[in-house]
Amino acid sequence: MSPENSPEPLPGTTTDIKLALSVQYATDAPQLPRWRLRRWAQRALQAAATEEAAVLESPRFRRAELTLRLVDTEEGRSLNHDYRQRDYATNVLTFEYGIDPEGTVSGDIVLCVPVLHQEAADQGKPLLSHAAHLTVHGVLHALGYDHLDEEDARQMEALETRILAGMGIPDPYQ
Repeated sequence: MSPENSPEPLPGTTTDIKLALSVQYATDAPQLPRWRLRRWAQRALQAAATEEAAVLESPRFRRAELTLRLVDTEEGRSLNHDYRQRDYATNVLTFEYGIDPEGTVSGDIVLCVPVLHQEAADQGKPLLSHAAHLTVHGVLHALGYDHLDEEDARQMEALETRILAGMGIPDPYQ
């Protein structure tokens, strides 16, 4: 099953998360139309909400307001330098703004399209599978998931892997 043809909703999903998604194209990305990016982001939100519902008394979030910006190498490098003090274009950069009292999570996610293409080629992965993974990864960061320590990384990667498996995408960490 290809990522763009995956069934909706995610099996086992019990929580309806509203998504307001703005997509900004600062570079050409014809294989990444808004509808595809939205589908991937929605899958990540639904899966995280469903998993959290199993362990939390009340949901942390009910709605998401996200901006997904697709950039070239120059902008990707500039943002990574300015915000992370790293002088290279990274694949995905997320700005997490937290969850407001009404349960709306907000964040900005930046995908560097040339890096995405290069990594997919270098790793022998289909472009859409890699793009889906980085979109899911960015959305989870916007929700507050991180991989700064080993346990957090294990949990985040496991959730990413489950989300991607639900879209027919193999484990990106294998």
